[in-house]
Amino acid sequence: MDYLGKDIRKLGFGLMRLPMLEGGKIDVEQTKTMVDMFLDKGFTYFDTAYGYNAGASEAAIKEALVDRYPRDKFQLATKLPAWAGANSAEEAKQMFYTSLERTGAGYFDFYLLHNLGEKRTAAFDNYGIWDFLKERKEEGLIKHLGFSFHDKADVLDDLLTKHPDMEFVQLQINYADWESGSVESRKCWEVARKHGKPVIIMEPVKGGILASPPPAVEAIFKEADPNASVSSWAIRFAASLEGVITVLSGMSNIAQMEDNLSYMADFKPLSEEERKVMDKAQETLASIPSIPCTSCGYCIPGCPMNINIRGIFTAMNMNLVYGNLDNARFNYSFQTAFQGMAGASACVGCGQCEGVCPQHISIIDELKKCAELLEVKPAN
Repeated sequence: MDYLGKDIRKLGFGLMRLPMLEGGKIDVEQTKTMVDMFLDKGFTYFDTAYGYNAGASEAAIKEALVDRYPRDKFQLATKLPAWAGANSAEEAKQMFYTSLERTGAGYFDFYLLHNLGEKRTAAFDNYGIWDFLKERKEEGLIKHLGFSFHDKADVLDDLLTKHPDMEFVQLQINYADWESGSVESRKCWEVARKHGKPVIIMEPVKGGILASPPPAVEAIFKEADPNASVSSWAIRFAASLEGVITVLSGMSNIAQMEDNLSYMADFKPLSEEERKVMDKAQETLASIPSIPCTSCGYCIPGCPMNINIRGIFTAMNMNLVYGNLDNARFNYSFQTAFQGMAGASACVGCGQCEGVCPQHISIIDELKKCAELLEVKPAN
């Protein structure tokens, strides 16, 4: 089946979690080695963004890739976050030229409006970014234009209906979120397929969480294939879907690169037997106790304190299901302060949320638990 990017290898190098040195600087020399390994095996797709490492990711890939290889030997993607730090249309548009300068790429093979969904989409509309980027494409500075997305499937359907000229979408897809009520991986993928848009997959290992899933889930994979890494199951699950351009893996060291190359260099989609293993793993993961929130959002509009209840419960479930408190706290910050919404401790116990919750969750009590565990208290 023909589609944009069908001939690109199914592993992409995500540049958000590059190796770091002490002091918080990117380890460019190790990054160079990883770039060499990646290209040597025939992989060509690199993904960064204006905001990754406060721009250091774009600068690092210039040094590690763009300055060292012919421009036609790789595809480089980056993204424009109009909702982050831009106070005017001019500032938002300047992000494109800043990325062009930082990377030294001359043009971008794939360029994305970054992280559409929820309140963030309005910035792209208000600042005229859709038309601005189409003009840059006409100039040849962008080869293919699309967007990355974090929201529900019906929102994606509306966006693709309004913007049919978008050539691809980048979606969070992994086996843990496949039937998730908050992420809706499967439903979003189905919407993209309905609109005939190929998909770039991000977060196939859910920010690294699926490299160390709950022991019961890991045991299923190890019994099926003791020699395969647990993360390989997650990446192959994503890469086995139809209409996929590539699957981004945010590799942070040479060992992760070596592991990914070991099974993706000669990629084979999941077999029927392997799909049964994956089904069992998904069922086991879904059976682990968690807050039974489906992220319907009914609780939020009437909240007098503007608490992002469904987002907070998503963060809490990262700890309940995966035992990963650090990731849970990071996600909690994203779901609250980063979104301009209140945290769990702001709850005044009015009860309006419990009155509309289809799952009959004791939301007030759960928010107290979330505040106690996830809100980082300032040091005395």
